[in-house]
Amino acid sequence: MSDERHGHGHGHGHGHGHDQAEILDLDAELLATHTADIIDWLPTSNPRHIVDLGSGTGAGTFALLARYPEAHITAVDSSLDHLQRLREKAGGRGLADRVHTVLADLDSDWPDLGTPDLIWASASLHHMADPAHTLGQLHKTLAPAGLLAVVELAGMPQFFPEQAPDAHDERLPHRGADWGPKLTEAGFTVEGERTVTVHIERSEAVERYAHIVLRRQFGPEAADEAVRREDLFLRTERTVWAARK
Repeated sequence: MSDERHGHGHGHGHGHGHDQAEILDLDAELLATHTADIIDWLPTSNPRHIVDLGSGTGAGTFALLARYPEAHITAVDSSLDHLQRLREKAGGRGLADRVHTVLADLDSDWPDLGTPDLIWASASLHHMADPAHTLGQLHKTLAPAGLLAVVELAGMPQFFPEQAPDAHDERLPHRGADWGPKLTEAGFTVEGERTVTVHIERSEAVERYAHIVLRRQFGPEAADEAVRREDLFLRTERTVWAARK
């Protein structure tokens, strides 16, 4: 959910294979507490059918299953590898009967997702070619009075005190957008918005996370040097919007 150049839930290429799956798994591990806090904050009590839009390897899926023990989840992603990993995890945790996976490129075709009570869209909407169209589809898909939870990051993660926030990336023009007005235009009522700042001190998992991200940005030698620094940390900021149909 954190490496903003990953492609889960949309139609762009991945190209990083195992690295991408690993960073999604690390994201789930490092941000588990914050993800659980966001889910607890959502104004919904007992959804029975949830759609995880752009599920990746299941960070949101398993947090939602833990929070809502009576719910079933439809996990949607454009990566077959990610969905296979998610199904393996579900089987290993005894949750296979509560998870259904759907392989789909939401920019080109819209699958039948039923009428979920809750749609969780974490770090996925900014990848869409036409977010307004996607939000319109989500509004149609939700059950009456259903809830859409949009979780987005302000930018790439930061790892050092002197690191400036990353600049605008023309490949991802909707990253860092204010989704409130977009949700209202699509017919939703925004019931809440909050920003969560995550700061995690250096650990083995933070080192692995940083190495993957920095290697993509600056190459392997620079990444090797960077993760040896004693002042390494992980800082990221996420905003969540809770929008009612």
